Amino acid sequence: MSPSKTPYAGDPPARGGLPKTLGVADGFAIAASSTAATTSIGIGLGVTAGVVGLHLPIIMLLAFLPVLGIASAYARLNKAEPNMGSGYVWVGRSLSPWLGFLVGWISLVATVVFLAYTTAVTGSALLQLAAGAGLRSVAGLALDPESTAQSTALGILVLIAVTLTAVTGLRSAANLQKYLLVFEYAVLLGFCGYGLFAGPHPFSLDWLNPFTIPSGQALAQGLLLSVFCYWGFESSFSVNEEVRDPQDASKAGLITLFTMLGLFLLGSFAFQRVLTQDELAGHGAQGLTFFGDRLADQPLAALPLIALTFSAVASLQAGVIPTVRGMFAMSRDRTMGPLWMRISPRYGTPAAGTVAIGCIAAAVAVLSLVIPKIGDLILASVNAIGIVVSLYYALTALAAAVRFRSTPRVVVLPVLSAAVLLGLGGYLGWSFYTSADHFEISPDNGWFMLLCPAIMLLSGVVAAAWAKWVRKSPYFVTGRGTDPETVPVTV
Repeated sequence: MSPSKTPYAGDPPARGGLPKTLGVADGFAIAASSTAATTSIGIGLGVTAGVVGLHLPIIMLLAFLPVLGIASAYARLNKAEPNMGSGYVWVGRSLSPWLGFLVGWISLVATVVFLAYTTAVTGSALLQLAAGAGLRSVAGLALDPESTAQSTALGILVLIAVTLTAVTGLRSAANLQKYLLVFEYAVLLGFCGYGLFAGPHPFSLDWLNPFTIPSGQALAQGLLLSVFCYWGFESSFSVNEEVRDPQDASKAGLITLFTMLGLFLLGSFAFQRVLTQDELAGHGAQGLTFFGDRLADQPLAALPLIALTFSAVASLQAGVIPTVRGMFAMSRDRTMGPLWMRISPRYGTPAAGTVAIGCIAAAVAVLSLVIPKIGDLILASVNAIGIVVSLYYALTALAAAVRFRSTPRVVVLPVLSAAVLLGLGGYLGWSFYTSADHFEISPDNGWFMLLCPAIMLLSGVVAAAWAKWVRKSPYFVTGRGTDPETVPVTV
């Protein structure tokens, strides 16, 4: 008898689970695409330079240290209890169900905001490519890569495409991201390596001196912006129920984090060798394009922009995947609705939830049109995300410290990392509050910059109250995530 065919391209899912088809390389592809080194270098370095000046190398190195402590906490917790809910489950078990739900909610909302702004970044990159090819208008409309409206409209089309690809399964998504990553990293290493030696500006030890950063607020904001650049390494833990060995998720996350450190340091030194501070801070979403133009003539100069486009596309897809897995974990605990737990019988993926996340991200991208310039949109988004990410990273690290408190050597690094991130987030929030005396929708307005993360947090409290008292989720009684083996598959 011939073996029966299965749609899962690997081991079929366990009861209530998803197919286990991934290895370390697949987890790395998902986490690296979510972290999006090319996008972070091409856009994030310019945003950060606008805050800390020519101190990008040291700010990237300093931000790495607490994030490494957070990664060690994730690895420990994943070894003890692999669960696609990750921080949501671990914090709920060790600290408080309310805090655990807040971690899951913040991760969801932050990723949706990330998807919304990355949608605009993707569209902007495509418009830059069109301009480079000589296409500067369509039907009488002048194409403008700095236009949030045009960039968002084009980016939403890409978001739809990558969402549909994610529906078909992690294997196909991971394979696509591997090819994109190979091209991105080849371009990054080539151009940044060349810029490191060919740049006209001499190396300076001041680049590695944090004490000459303009102010304490600039240091705190720069560190949180840099933490944002590392954000996404934990995406490998969101698929830990779909890897053949859960420890492969930890390996993939740590490999991703050290890879990002190397790329960010290379990019920081190279950009400061090639560009002045004003050029770094003044080109926003077109920073990588400007960097490429300084180092090469067309058509070679277009390669960094193509790499940025690939990075944005991959990060859109990689953003959808872990978010849906987190929602799946929350849904099986009845803290979220049953939609998120429906598994496609054809693809073995939470298809309905994947489509829903894509639609929500597209809707938020449309709402972001209240900020007309894409550079301002990026600055507002990454500051808000940086604050809330520092909070849920810190809570996850504290959960590890509490859970493994009987082993003091395991506790120290997560506690120190959590303290640093909570201190940075609190200090920056206070700085935003005291820096303005009126409200306006602008990344230069402190009250607006504080309102964005505040809405993310307060909406989580409301959603938690609904889950506890309306849905009557048992999660708020036990604080534990549901065992995946005990939940029936919903199709």
